[in-house]
Amino acid sequence: MNHNPVMLSEVLATLSPQNEETYIDATFGAGGYTGAILDKTACTVVGCDRDPEAKERAEDFKKKYKDRFLFVAGRFGELASLVPEKTYDGIVFDLGVSSPQIDNPERGFSFKADGPLDMRMEKRGLSAADVVNTFEAKEIARILWVYGEERRSRAIAKAIVEKRPFHTTGQLAELVRSIVGFERKGFDPATRTFQALRLYVNDELGQLERGLEASEKLLKGGGRLVVVSFHSLEDRIVKMFLKKRSGGLPHASRHLPDAPRQNPLFEMKDRKALLPTEEEIKVNPRARSAKLRWAIRTEGEA
Repeated sequence: MNHNPVMLSEVLATLSPQNEETYIDATFGAGGYTGAILDKTACTVVGCDRDPEAKERAEDFKKKYKDRFLFVAGRFGELASLVPEKTYDGIVFDLGVSSPQIDNPERGFSFKADGPLDMRMEKRGLSAADVVNTFEAKEIARILWVYGEERRSRAIAKAIVEKRPFHTTGQLAELVRSIVGFERKGFDPATRTFQALRLYVNDELGQLERGLEASEKLLKGGGRLVVVSFHSLEDRIVKMFLKKRSGGLPHASRHLPDAPRQNPLFEMKDRKALLPTEEEIKVNPRARSAKLRWAIRTEGEA
């Protein structure tokens, strides 16, 4: 697996880091974006991540960048209470699972290598194994449909309940493949099921909604919000958030024409998502499904 941060040149171009400014890398991961931002200008970066292994990796960044780098442990949905209380010049989100997480079979994120059926970013709380081994078929099917958009969700859920317990990623992936079948070259039938379980176990969509709301409070006027997503559910949330906050969606009911309308909190420079280049996809296949959306914070009051 390639550890190159996805769409790095586009992230730097849209974030536009400047000397003496302060930025938040809300998904520190392996530190790819943080390092590039700090190397580009004499700025400061606050890195945030919920994964305890990311906190360990951050120690090397503290040694290299000294007081230009600060790491805070926690979920980016709680960003406003984690980072130092001030306003920031930019925030970048790189959503989904990080390369170190998916590369390590022991974390249970990948169906490509057998490992414990875990998927917990914080290594605590409800695991994927807990879901498939204890939830009712109806609830498992709902999770697979809502979070994975898996059309065979009911059949998969029924088979899971009949054949459980499941302890490894390989066991679950094999079952899903036998039900879904191979639809197209290069796409593993287990993809949507694993995505759904991961999103559910880590409340990733809820965290994203809360993280975006936090960004409008943390960014100063002129500050930039940059979000890289990897599937339609994430991208839809980002797209609708920016549309609404930039005045692209109605704020008041048509039945209440005199209701006040909120001033736009963001200005969108690109209405359409930016996509990775063909050259990057060849070098870094993980970039294939990436989409980047960005906006500039206005002076409007959150």
